[in-house]
Amino acid sequence: MEFHQENDRKKIREFLNLVENHKVELRHYKKPVLVWTTFDGVCHYAFWEDETLSKFGFANVDGWDYEEDLLFCPDWIAGNEDDEDFDDDEDGEEFETFCELIKK
Repeated sequence: MEFHQENDRKKIREFLNLVENHKVELRHYKKPVLVWTTFDGVCHYAFWEDETLSKFGFANVDGWDYEEDLLFCPDWIAGNEDDEDFDDDEDGEEFETFCELIKK
């Protein structure tokens, strides 16, 4: 089982808002680290203090505290964040065509 970690507070807040886990209070952590793994459509995750994780080593993480269906998690959790495949121009053309149809 391969675990991943995220230190960015904005991404961690995004994750907590989407999964609506009210048990976790980020204010209790100096430098929170989200550690997660996914399998069978479920995200298994825990929160660590950066200092503690550094002390014991990320490689020694072997458990989690919470579970959430991947449908409620951000795309970057499942590794589906493909910015290169997204084409803004294509969507812009469709939007302009839509606006023109509405005006008629």
